[in-house]
Amino acid sequence: MSKQPCDMPSAGRTMHPCDGRVVSTLTRRGVVLAALASASLPLLRHLPAYAAIDDVTEVAPGVFVHQGLYEVQSAANGGDIANASFVVGSEAVAVIDTSGSAKLGVQLRDAIRAVTDKPIRYVINTHMHPDHVFGNAAFKQDNPEFVGHYKLARALGTRKEGYLAANEQMVGSDAFAGSEVILPTVSIKEPTKLDLGDRELLLEPQPTAHTDNDLIVTDLKTETLFLGDLLFSVHVPTIDGSIAGWLSVLDDLEQRNVARVVPGHGPKTMELPEALAPQKRYLSAIADDVRRQIAKGKTLEEATKSAGFSEKDAWELFDQYHVRNVTAAYAELEWE
Repeated sequence: MSKQPCDMPSAGRTMHPCDGRVVSTLTRRGVVLAALASASLPLLRHLPAYAAIDDVTEVAPGVFVHQGLYEVQSAANGGDIANASFVVGSEAVAVIDTSGSAKLGVQLRDAIRAVTDKPIRYVINTHMHPDHVFGNAAFKQDNPEFVGHYKLARALGTRKEGYLAANEQMVGSDAFAGSEVILPTVSIKEPTKLDLGDRELLLEPQPTAHTDNDLIVTDLKTETLFLGDLLFSVHVPTIDGSIAGWLSVLDDLEQRNVARVVPGHGPKTMELPEALAPQKRYLSAIADDVRRQIAKGKTLEEATKSAGFSEKDAWELFDQYHVRNVTAAYAELEWE
């Protein structure tokens, strides 16, 4: 394990909350609000309850999962749209993704404390997206190691201001108060084991797929594999890395022999290889259709009107994300 520095973001850039695209200019007001939010964590318990992490389930001995909603971040859901988990060893606890706000992180921490008083030694982020990392702030008091892929620090650093501004706007300033970008203190560049006491977690950095900083985690004691957003179910996948790389990673994951998998979005647990099939079909449909469109000399605009639309009825949030997925695939595949 190595300590990883980060590149700080340039001023005045606002990114899309999931993929980091520039969508607007950060105002002076946005900077001030972000600064005020960072000082608000002690007040979080007194804010209105927009969402609640109140359905944490023990899916295997010592392994607990909260299932997020199949929705886009909003004031109504408070950012509770991704799965969040924790694993309890005989000596310590590891958290795997912390949901979409500091307020939700507090609720996740309360759920942990309802199960155990063991120290929270690690907070692991499977990748950079806000719905998985903004709960980190709730765990600062535990002084854990914040753990991520070796490219996570740079990814978060360059998107920091945009992520804060965009997600506060979507979720609302009250629900988002106290949320901040916390960079990893431990960066994973090769397979690494973390000891929780009588159980080990195996962390494996992945090549560019959903993002360029995907990290998977296996609880070796129960053979539970946490895939983060390398696995979507029900919620349409979102491409923020490489469609070709993602399909390659899915091929590798199909060969894994584990008891269960935890997706980043979807049911609390699923089984391999069946869990991967719908997502692989969706990504393959986009890739195949886009390649055909490119071969025929079709423009990006033309491709976005037809590529992958055979999958429309198979996924929630298709209308919100599919055209962006086709756009990302076209930009990548036209240079094959």
